[in-house]
Amino acid sequence: MDTVVINLEPAVRLTDEQFYRLCMANRDLNLELSATGELIIVPPVGGETGILEAGLITNLSIWNRQTKLGVVFSSSTIFRLPNGAKRSPDAAWVKLSRWEALTIEEREKFPPLVPDFLIELRSKSDRLKSLQDKMQEYIDNGLRLGWLINPQDGEVEIYRQGQLKEIVKMPTLLLGEDVLPGFELHI
Repeated sequence: MDTVVINLEPAVRLTDEQFYRLCMANRDLNLELSATGELIIVPPVGGETGILEAGLITNLSIWNRQTKLGVVFSSSTIFRLPNGAKRSPDAAWVKLSRWEALTIEEREKFPPLVPDFLIELRSKSDRLKSLQDKMQEYIDNGLRLGWLINPQDGEVEIYRQGQLKEIVKMPTLLLGEDVLPGFELHI
């Protein structure tokens, strides 16, 4: 199944609340909304990608339990970015002080912030260009560090605020740098 993109902009511009209600009414679908009003239906991943994604979240969660520096989110979490897009990275982390600055309602719905760190894992149905555009959108909206893991091409693209992306070959050791101090991930 491929990603489906529906251009709603000519007919309707969804508010944050309308998009939230649409997602709640269609819980079996993974939905995102671009900054330009495109409704994106993201297909589910297969078993192999699901295993890899679960491992990434587990490693990030173990590190976070030890450091207690923030909160970890799964791919089911939608973040409301400053540009108006609503996006769901495969794994995400937000610094604790930023999370605690949100109201209870903002935490219960789609948090209005870009994660400090995130991972996108390319599945076989993902187009690389679409994921690269999504990573650039995260950076443009304030992401500090992001990894686009691309098993199909044996590469990881590292995105950092204010820098050009870096491409490294797998296998590799990824470091959390100053965003996730002491975090290491063997890919």
